[in-house]
Amino acid sequence: MHTCCANPYDTNSCKFSLGPLVAKQKRIVMNIMAKMSEAERIELTRSIMRMLDDWGVVAADIVQLLCLPATTRSRHLQRYRQDTPFPDDEATITRVDHLIGIADALRTTFPRNARMGPVWMRTPHRRFGGRTPLETMLQGSLHGLISVRAELDCAYAWQLA
Repeated sequence: MHTCCANPYDTNSCKFSLGPLVAKQKRIVMNIMAKMSEAERIELTRSIMRMLDDWGVVAADIVQLLCLPATTRSRHLQRYRQDTPFPDDEATITRVDHLIGIADALRTTFPRNARMGPVWMRTPHRRFGGRTPLETMLQGSLHGLISVRAELDCAYAWQLA
């Protein structure tokens, strides 16, 4: 059982009609990940872990955010920072895809100052009900990640409409 939810693709409570988009995106991401070499998957994992560390995400929240198995302990996360790729789990891979989209959108939103991305992630926003984007992403469902990505990435938000 994952720490995030029994069904990470439950879109019933989502304000967008995500069912077909999530299913299509899931197929695309799974196909891309299947074609990646072990070394590429390890490098991707390291990059995601560095990004989460830069954002100030604590170990328990990393487990929840990535929808890793509930048995994952803090010491296991160190393996992901070194030489172990994320598990081949649909929920984890889909969340990694959204995190990559968020990171890319932060890079284009703040092209001259890379330090603003982590600041933005920890700043409360009225569009998230006064919560920070990190708090929104940690609300336990895929919807939180999608909401933050849609806020940052107008092209992605346009696909949702």
